[in-house]
Amino acid sequence: MLRFVPGPETAKDFRTALSRFATGVTVVTCNSDRGPLGITANSFASVSLDPPLVLWSPAKSSSRHDAFVAAERFTIHVLGAEQSDICLRFTRDGLDFEGLATEFSDETAPVIQNCLAHFECNRFAAHDAGDHTILLGRVEAASARDGEPLVFTGGAMGTFSKS
Repeated sequence: MLRFVPGPETAKDFRTALSRFATGVTVVTCNSDRGPLGITANSFASVSLDPPLVLWSPAKSSSRHDAFVAAERFTIHVLGAEQSDICLRFTRDGLDFEGLATEFSDETAPVIQNCLAHFECNRFAAHDAGDHTILLGRVEAASARDGEPLVFTGGAMGTFSKS
């Protein structure tokens, strides 16, 4: 086991250590000046049950960062194991909703259908966090279905298998 102090000279080691934590895969959507916008993120977490709060953290280096920070509403979609194509779609192009079953509305952020779960949020707070911004959302509506999650760990996507 390699022990190190995180810093510029150990950035790769730090990233490798972080990659040992398996996360779910989400796509976050909002309405923007350019139209409906999406981004793949694995920084999703629950924060509070009362009030119902969740968070995610877009990278400041992303060309989509400012649009998400400015959005009053966003929807976080938890992807199922069979939805890696949706994950990849929004890593490449935040505007690529073509052919994707999605509900669009001026009152809510776009909702991608048939995801494992989704959380429709109003922005609750935004906090500067180094090279990311932490966006807290108050959940106004949610849904969930049965299925296995899409998982990201060690730089790769996969599925979860129960022991």
